[in-house]
Amino acid sequence: MENELKLAAGAMVTLGLATAALVVLPYIQVRDVKAPAGLKPYTSAEQRGRAVYIANGCMYCHSQQPRDRSFGPDAERGWGRASVPGDYVYDKPHLLGSMRTGPDLLNIGVRQPSKDWQLGHLYQPRAYVPGSIMPAYPYLFEAKEAAEPGEEVVKLPPGYGPRGQVVVPLPEALDLVRYLQALKRNYPVLPPEPREAAGPAAPAPAKAASGS
Repeated sequence: MENELKLAAGAMVTLGLATAALVVLPYIQVRDVKAPAGLKPYTSAEQRGRAVYIANGCMYCHSQQPRDRSFGPDAERGWGRASVPGDYVYDKPHLLGSMRTGPDLLNIGVRQPSKDWQLGHLYQPRAYVPGSIMPAYPYLFEAKEAAEPGEEVVKLPPGYGPRGQVVVPLPEALDLVRYLQALKRNYPVLPPEPREAAGPAAPAPAKAASGS
Protein backbone atom coordinates (compact mmCIF):
# COMPACT_ATOMS: atom_id res chain seq x y z
CA MET A 1 0.00 0.00 0.00
CA GLU A 2 2.86 2.34 0.86
CA ASN A 3 4.45 1.80 -2.57
CA GLU A 4 1.14 2.54 -4.29
CA LEU A 5 0.85 5.84 -2.43
CA LYS A 6 4.38 6.78 -3.43
CA LEU A 7 3.64 5.88 -7.03
CA ALA A 8 0.44 7.94 -7.05
CA ALA A 9 2.18 10.90 -5.40
CA GLY A 10 5.02 10.74 -7.91
CA ALA A 11 2.57 10.63 -10.79
CA MET A 12 0.69 13.66 -9.45
CA VAL A 13 3.91 15.63 -8.99
CA THR A 14 5.06 14.74 -12.50
CA LEU A 15 1.69 15.77 -13.95
CA GLY A 16 1.76 19.04 -12.02
CA LEU A 17 5.27 19.91 -13.21
CA ALA A 18 4.42 19.04 -16.81
CA THR A 19 1.24 21.14 -16.68
CA ALA A 20 3.16 24.09 -15.24
CA ALA A 21 5.93 23.84 -17.82
CA LEU A 22 3.80 23.14 -20.90
CA VAL A 23 0.57 25.01 -20.15
CA VAL A 24 0.78 27.55 -17.34
CA LEU A 25 4.16 29.17 -18.11
CA PRO A 26 3.56 29.51 -21.87
CA TYR A 27 0.14 31.02 -21.18
CA ILE A 28 1.67 33.59 -18.80
CA GLN A 29 4.25 34.48 -21.46
CA VAL A 30 1.80 35.10 -24.31
CA ARG A 31 -1.50 36.08 -22.67
CA ASP A 32 -0.84 39.82 -23.03
CA VAL A 33 0.70 39.71 -26.51
CA LYS A 34 -0.77 42.41 -28.75
CA ALA A 35 -1.10 42.41 -32.52
CA PRO A 36 1.84 43.97 -34.37
CA ALA A 37 1.10 47.29 -36.06
CA GLY A 38 1.27 45.70 -39.52
CA LEU A 39 -1.12 42.81 -38.79
CA LYS A 40 -4.74 43.25 -39.87
CA PRO A 41 -7.75 41.21 -38.68
CA TYR A 42 -9.18 38.76 -41.19
CA THR A 43 -12.12 39.96 -43.25
CA SER A 44 -15.31 37.90 -43.36
CA ALA A 45 -14.28 36.46 -46.75
CA GLU A 46 -10.83 35.54 -45.41
CA GLN A 47 -12.44 33.90 -42.38
CA ARG A 48 -14.62 31.81 -44.68
CA GLY A 49 -11.52 30.90 -46.69
CA ARG A 50 -9.77 29.88 -43.50
CA ALA A 51 -12.67 27.53 -42.77
CA VAL A 52 -12.23 26.01 -46.26
CA TYR A 53 -8.50 25.63 -45.54
CA ILE A 54 -9.32 23.71 -42.35
CA ALA A 55 -12.11 21.63 -43.93
CA ASN A 56 -9.75 20.42 -46.67
CA GLY A 57 -7.00 19.48 -44.21
CA CYS A 58 -4.40 21.86 -45.61
CA MET A 59 -2.69 22.09 -42.19
CA TYR A 60 -1.85 18.37 -42.35
CA CYS A 61 0.67 19.03 -45.14
CA HIS A 62 1.54 22.71 -44.63
CA SER A 63 2.88 24.45 -41.54
CA GLN A 64 2.47 28.11 -40.66
CA GLN A 65 5.54 28.64 -38.49
CA PRO A 66 8.80 29.58 -40.22
CA ARG A 67 11.75 28.68 -37.99
CA ASP A 68 14.73 30.69 -36.88
CA ARG A 69 17.93 30.23 -38.90
CA SER A 70 19.45 28.29 -36.01
CA PHE A 71 16.80 25.58 -36.50
CA GLY A 72 16.54 25.42 -40.28
CA PRO A 73 16.99 27.26 -43.59
CA ASP A 74 13.39 28.49 -43.78
CA ALA A 75 14.42 32.07 -44.58
CA GLU A 76 16.70 30.84 -47.37
CA ARG A 77 13.75 28.88 -48.78
CA GLY A 78 11.86 32.16 -49.06
CA TRP A 79 9.37 31.33 -46.30
CA GLY A 80 9.99 34.54 -44.36
CA ARG A 81 11.39 35.50 -40.99
CA ALA A 82 10.87 33.36 -37.90
CA SER A 83 7.33 33.71 -36.58
CA VAL A 84 6.55 35.36 -33.24
CA PRO A 85 3.50 35.03 -30.93
CA GLY A 86 2.03 38.31 -32.18
CA ASP A 87 1.70 36.85 -35.69
CA TYR A 88 -1.15 34.63 -34.47
CA VAL A 89 -3.27 37.10 -32.49
CA TYR A 90 -6.19 36.73 -34.90
CA ASP A 91 -5.75 32.98 -35.51
CA LYS A 92 -8.19 30.91 -33.48
CA PRO A 93 -7.46 28.08 -33.52
CA HIS A 94 -3.82 28.36 -34.50
CA LEU A 95 -2.86 26.40 -37.60
CA LEU A 96 0.83 25.90 -36.84
CA GLY A 97 0.91 22.41 -38.34
CA SER A 98 3.42 19.69 -37.62
CA MET A 99 4.13 18.31 -41.11
CA ARG A 100 5.85 19.84 -44.11
CA THR A 101 4.85 17.66 -46.99
CA GLY A 102 4.48 21.02 -48.73
CA PRO A 103 6.09 24.41 -48.02
CA ASP A 104 5.29 26.64 -45.07
CA LEU A 105 2.41 29.00 -45.91
CA LEU A 106 2.58 31.75 -43.29
CA ASN A 107 3.92 34.12 -45.97
CA ILE A 108 2.39 32.64 -49.12
CA GLY A 109 0.60 35.95 -49.70
CA VAL A 110 4.03 37.61 -50.04
CA ARG A 111 5.68 34.88 -52.12
CA GLN A 112 2.78 34.33 -54.49
CA PRO A 113 0.21 37.15 -54.39
CA SER A 114 -1.25 36.35 -57.82
CA LYS A 115 -4.92 35.43 -57.65
CA ASP A 116 -4.78 33.73 -61.05
CA TRP A 117 -1.83 31.59 -59.96
CA GLN A 118 -3.48 30.56 -56.71
CA LEU A 119 -6.76 29.59 -58.38
CA GLY A 120 -5.01 27.63 -61.12
CA HIS A 121 -2.73 25.92 -58.61
CA LEU A 122 -5.74 24.77 -56.58
CA TYR A 123 -7.42 23.42 -59.71
CA GLN A 124 -4.33 21.56 -60.96
CA PRO A 125 -1.07 21.94 -59.00
CA ARG A 126 1.06 20.10 -61.58
CA ALA A 127 0.23 22.74 -64.17
CA TYR A 128 2.38 25.14 -62.13
CA VAL A 129 4.76 22.91 -60.17
CA PRO A 130 5.82 19.86 -62.23
CA GLY A 131 6.01 16.74 -60.07
CA SER A 132 3.93 18.26 -57.26
CA ILE A 133 2.25 15.69 -55.00
CA MET A 134 -0.37 18.15 -53.84
CA PRO A 135 -3.90 16.90 -54.60
CA ALA A 136 -6.06 18.86 -57.03
CA TYR A 137 -9.33 20.39 -55.84
CA PRO A 138 -11.60 20.31 -58.92
CA TYR A 139 -14.71 20.21 -56.71
CA LEU A 140 -13.99 23.83 -55.77
CA PHE A 141 -14.55 24.76 -59.43
CA GLU A 142 -17.15 24.30 -62.13
CA ALA A 143 -16.49 23.52 -65.78
CA LYS A 144 -19.03 25.04 -68.16
CA GLU A 145 -19.33 26.09 -71.78
CA ALA A 146 -19.26 29.80 -70.99
CA ALA A 147 -18.97 31.96 -67.91
CA GLU A 148 -22.00 33.90 -66.78
CA PRO A 149 -21.89 37.67 -66.23
CA GLY A 150 -19.91 38.45 -63.07
CA GLU A 151 -18.15 35.07 -62.96
CA GLU A 152 -14.37 34.75 -63.13
CA VAL A 153 -12.58 32.35 -65.44
CA VAL A 154 -9.48 30.52 -64.25
CA LYS A 155 -6.55 31.26 -66.55
CA LEU A 156 -4.97 27.80 -66.93
CA PRO A 157 -1.86 26.92 -68.95
CA PRO A 158 -2.64 25.32 -72.32
CA GLY A 159 -3.64 21.67 -72.10
CA TYR A 160 -4.80 21.68 -68.47
CA GLY A 161 -8.39 22.83 -68.84
CA PRO A 162 -11.36 20.80 -70.08
CA ARG A 163 -11.62 20.92 -73.89
CA GLY A 164 -14.30 23.30 -75.12
CA GLN A 165 -15.13 24.55 -71.62
CA VAL A 166 -14.03 27.20 -69.17
CA VAL A 167 -13.26 26.66 -65.49
CA VAL A 168 -15.08 28.92 -63.03
CA PRO A 169 -14.15 29.04 -59.32
CA LEU A 170 -16.89 28.45 -56.78
CA PRO A 171 -17.25 30.91 -53.87
CA GLU A 172 -15.30 28.51 -51.63
CA ALA A 173 -12.29 28.65 -53.96
CA LEU A 174 -12.39 32.45 -54.11
CA ASP A 175 -12.59 32.71 -50.32
CA LEU A 176 -9.72 30.24 -49.90
CA VAL A 177 -7.53 32.29 -52.22
CA ARG A 178 -8.40 35.47 -50.31
CA TYR A 179 -7.26 33.76 -47.12
CA LEU A 180 -4.00 32.61 -48.73
CA GLN A 181 -3.37 36.12 -50.02
CA ALA A 182 -3.90 37.44 -46.47
CA LEU A 183 -1.08 35.27 -45.11
CA LYS A 184 1.53 38.03 -44.96
CA ARG A 185 3.84 38.29 -41.98
CA ASN A 186 6.52 40.50 -43.52
CA TYR A 187 6.10 43.49 -41.22
CA PRO A 188 8.93 44.26 -38.74
CA VAL A 189 8.55 42.78 -35.27
CA LEU A 190 11.67 44.30 -33.67
CA PRO A 191 12.07 47.98 -32.72
CA PRO A 192 14.27 50.09 -35.01
CA GLU A 193 17.96 50.02 -34.25
CA PRO A 194 19.06 52.95 -32.00
CA ARG A 195 21.12 55.66 -33.67
CA GLU A 196 24.08 54.97 -31.37
CA ALA A 197 24.17 51.31 -32.39
CA ALA A 198 23.90 52.23 -36.04
CA GLY A 199 27.06 54.38 -35.81
CA PRO A 200 27.61 58.09 -36.28
CA ALA A 201 25.93 59.76 -39.20
CA ALA A 202 28.13 60.67 -42.16
CA PRO A 203 28.98 64.39 -42.33
CA ALA A 204 27.00 66.39 -44.84
CA PRO A 205 28.98 67.39 -47.95
CA ALA A 206 30.24 70.98 -47.90
CA LYS A 207 28.39 73.39 -50.14
CA ALA A 208 30.34 74.81 -53.03
CA ALA A 209 30.92 78.53 -52.90
CA SER A 210 28.66 80.37 -55.28
CA GLY A 211 30.09 82.94 -57.61
CA SER A 212 28.94 86.58 -57.45
